[in-house]
Amino acid sequence: MSIKHSFERFSRRDLVRIAAASAGGVCCSPWLPRLASAAQGKRPPKSCILLWMSGGPSQMETLDPKPGHRNGGPTKSIATAVPGIEISENLPEVAKQMKDLAIIRSMKTREGDHGRATQLMMTGYRPMGGMTDNPVFGSMVSHRLKMEDHPLPGYVSIAPFQRNQLGAGFLGPDHSPLLVSGVSSDPNTRANLTIENLAVAGGDTSVLAERQALLSMMRQGAPSTSNSAVKHASVYNQAMRMIESRGEGAFDLDEESVELRDAYGRSRFGQGCLLARRLVERGVPFVEVTLDQAPGGTWDSHVDNFNTVRSMCEVLDSAWATLIRDLRDRGMLESTMVVWMGEFGRTPRINGSSGRDHFPDAWSVALAGGAIAGGQVYGKTSRDGMEVTDHPVHAQDLFATMLEGVGINSADSNMKGDRPIPLVDEDASPIKELVG
Repeated sequence: MSIKHSFERFSRRDLVRIAAASAGGVCCSPWLPRLASAAQGKRPPKSCILLWMSGGPSQMETLDPKPGHRNGGPTKSIATAVPGIEISENLPEVAKQMKDLAIIRSMKTREGDHGRATQLMMTGYRPMGGMTDNPVFGSMVSHRLKMEDHPLPGYVSIAPFQRNQLGAGFLGPDHSPLLVSGVSSDPNTRANLTIENLAVAGGDTSVLAERQALLSMMRQGAPSTSNSAVKHASVYNQAMRMIESRGEGAFDLDEESVELRDAYGRSRFGQGCLLARRLVERGVPFVEVTLDQAPGGTWDSHVDNFNTVRSMCEVLDSAWATLIRDLRDRGMLESTMVVWMGEFGRTPRINGSSGRDHFPDAWSVALAGGAIAGGQVYGKTSRDGMEVTDHPVHAQDLFATMLEGVGINSADSNMKGDRPIPLVDEDASPIKELVG
């Protein structure tokens, strides 16, 4: 297909919507399948896929079960591929990948509110006063590892969570996430990873010059130095690079085998994990995939925790395990760190509604790939799960470890104007047992 022909698939309405989305600093996903014909290129030395469990998953029903204690409830533990390490029965496929996993069971943070905890875990900094422009981890990775003039963005967020003001912050719109949303729980085609049933005016065969002229008219009236104009121009230029690239389409999941797509799971999250692998394969240094709900509920399991988490894990297990295996089989795991985490854990004590509430005092995350040494558990919680008893890990320590895991010096700083801002709190220490 010629570049000219590919542009003929855009209508004036499309362009208006793209421009409106660009003014907010991101280009929303409905146009991605038609915008993205991603060029194959050299991948950066390291990349990261973040599996974000928005809502806060229960550690006891995932990575730190407590069978035999009343706080553990009915959840049993199962053996993993590493002798002596057990995880929840809800994750049988993940258990098989334990040789590549490093589980941290001793997270200890201080934020039990969803919004504040999300900001902490995404930026490495506790929310303080009016400071809302700290960049998130994905923007930091994009800033350090994005290849110049690459047709794809440095940071893609799939099925994104409610971001509020979280984003690139002072690093600027070049490192804001490009959002790929979805409305289908069974995305059998690539279209279902985007907004479905997009209204497109038929029969519009205007060419690129007309589109650019229309967009130029729309941009008049905003000073070229205004924040909105800068954001608009940045995202527009990124979109143009994506359109003009001639490689195979990163967003075309139909290129993958039916067997592999089934293995990931025919869910939005499962297919999002497959898309994440395709994006990393084509040079995107950071991809974030969110799992915040399943047919049986959400991770925010204040009520009926055990059935709810089981339902969530039915979606999670196959996708997470297949992603690790797929990356390993393709020789990509050593250069791709996979992080699994939410904003906090859940209370060990079971409430009166058979649920678990917010609990930042002792919870779990998991890392794999990149520079991470797998096949181990770091830290420990008490038999009742109420407290960390060995090697507490704070948010800034995890952040430093993740930076080192993708080959970024955690002691470095970013410049905010003429002021150096440390990538992570100066008291942070990367976990040497995990990243050497």
